[in-house]
Amino acid sequence: MAAAGVGSRRACEALIGAGRVAVDGDVVREQGRRVDPSVAVVHVDGMRINLRSDLVHLAFNKPQGVLSTMSDSRGRPSLADYVGDRPQRLFHVGRLDADSEGLLFLTNDGPLAHRLTHPSFEVAKTYLAEVSGPVRGDVGRRLRAGVVLEDGPVTVASFRVVSGAANRVMVELVVHEGRNHLVRRLLAEVGHPVSRLVRTAIGPIRLGSLRAGSLRRLSPVETGQLYSSAGL
Repeated sequence: MAAAGVGSRRACEALIGAGRVAVDGDVVREQGRRVDPSVAVVHVDGMRINLRSDLVHLAFNKPQGVLSTMSDSRGRPSLADYVGDRPQRLFHVGRLDADSEGLLFLTNDGPLAHRLTHPSFEVAKTYLAEVSGPVRGDVGRRLRAGVVLEDGPVTVASFRVVSGAANRVMVELVVHEGRNHLVRRLLAEVGHPVSRLVRTAIGPIRLGSLRAGSLRRLSPVETGQLYSSAGL
């Protein structure tokens, strides 16, 4: 637990002594108990802790113009330009089209990646979009009620106007799906084509101040929050 970043050895012993640690569903109070990190499932205060040192969980702020792929036959900028030299075989979670920006996860954690991308687990994705304005008062209601696109109906979990002037308005919306160009198609359908799109959060993890083209490793708490949001 200490190696996983939960806290100092003494702090971890205190957590165990207080009955706040569970291994494979059973509360553990025995100090010094050894577990196999490759198979054991450990929770602290109900949050799963990653004990495997071989798993990588990275947040990446994808710049505009970069493809959400690990290679491109035409030599265009791709994720490989940022993580291609890493020894692990990483794959991306949360595809963004080339013109869109913002948060992606890069990981070799297969079960987590599957749950974060599969629509049945309904992990929220938050976007900021610059659209043509003004935005009518009924747009949010229409989006929450559901809009029928060519590949089926879709609803947004929330919608709000963040700021704007007469011709350009910044809006925020949350969706639980990941279809191709979904947000752009949704907003175009209600009369507000997108000129810029940034994903600011996936589940509980926010883009924050991470600069475009930069990577950061998720903290143990953030990884645990992702596991929780994905039902792991």
